[in-house]
Amino acid sequence: MTTDPTLEVLENLIQSTIEPAAHEVDQAGSFPRTSIDALLSAGFGGLISSPAVGGSGGDFTRAAAVVRRLSAACGSTAMVYTMHLCGTAAIEQFGDEATRGAVAAGDHLTTLAFSERGSRSHFWATLSTATADGDQVALDADKSWVTSAGEASSYVWTSRPVAADGPSTLWLVPADTEGLTVAAGFDGLGLRGNASSPVSARGARIAASNMLGADGAGLDGALGHVLSWFQVLNASCSLGICDAAIAKTGAHLTSARLEHLDQTLAEQALPRYRFGRMKTVADAAAALVDDACIALGSGRADAPIRMLQSKVVAAEAALEVTNEAMRIGGGAAFRRDIGVERHFRDARAASVMAPTSDALHDMIGRALCGLPLL
Repeated sequence: MTTDPTLEVLENLIQSTIEPAAHEVDQAGSFPRTSIDALLSAGFGGLISSPAVGGSGGDFTRAAAVVRRLSAACGSTAMVYTMHLCGTAAIEQFGDEATRGAVAAGDHLTTLAFSERGSRSHFWATLSTATADGDQVALDADKSWVTSAGEASSYVWTSRPVAADGPSTLWLVPADTEGLTVAAGFDGLGLRGNASSPVSARGARIAASNMLGADGAGLDGALGHVLSWFQVLNASCSLGICDAAIAKTGAHLTSARLEHLDQTLAEQALPRYRFGRMKTVADAAAALVDDACIALGSGRADAPIRMLQSKVVAAEAALEVTNEAMRIGGGAAFRRDIGVERHFRDARAASVMAPTSDALHDMIGRALCGLPLL
């Protein structure tokens, strides 16, 4: 049976479970297991899975709306969920029906394992290997920045091809595969609960049938079936952070008073100007991300450019908006219990998360000049 979760269901989950846990997830750097389990149980695990396997067949616009609202409540939960949907995109395209069904049913949390220690944010430069051994392959790798490391059910994994030409091959790697190790815990500045940690593989053996797509065609799969989801959903995380920062800044402006002037801060021109700029910058980014979702969904000719622009524009907007939120909020914004400083820290991640903002600007320039993206 197809599960079709709604934004009303999401809002109830946010109010009852996700938002109340956000402060502790951030402070302790703990994986938001309760929040993620609640999302999966409510049918959001299969948001973009096909109805044929029990999913709700959500499109870019719907998934972006869910991620944006999640991120306003808890950036860590939103990022874990974003990476699950990105992995789901690959599994939907290439995976077996049983795994697709488990994802759709909310019984399987997945994530991406693309970036590597040796090539850093150049996720397309795969160094890890897969060596054939009968009906199995042995994986050797030093993956870095794997969201939900040690928490997900599986990793959508890249390696060099087993035998074919091409830059890489995609695999579905069960998280309990012997030979996989989460090399270190995550103790970061922001998104502190997303369990983004290195994962190493030393002779980790999986079935050769766990190959996703053709040997050597991994980069095509990553760019053609994963990157678009990653771009617009990562952008939606940034937009959600903007939403939260704007809401909390507005509440501060209209409640904090300058008693000697008998005025609220909202009656002061400079804070008002900065607040107006926050909203304008955020709305401009949101309009572009919304257009990217429409372009991707309709197959519009400019969809690749809009897709590349979405993450970089939203990431830079989140940096500016949260910077202004800290300035307008002053000392109050530095208090952990209010949450503005959490959004400020969470906003730092997107611009340096591969593809970085610098890399995306170069890709956009390449696309405009008719050159290969990489």
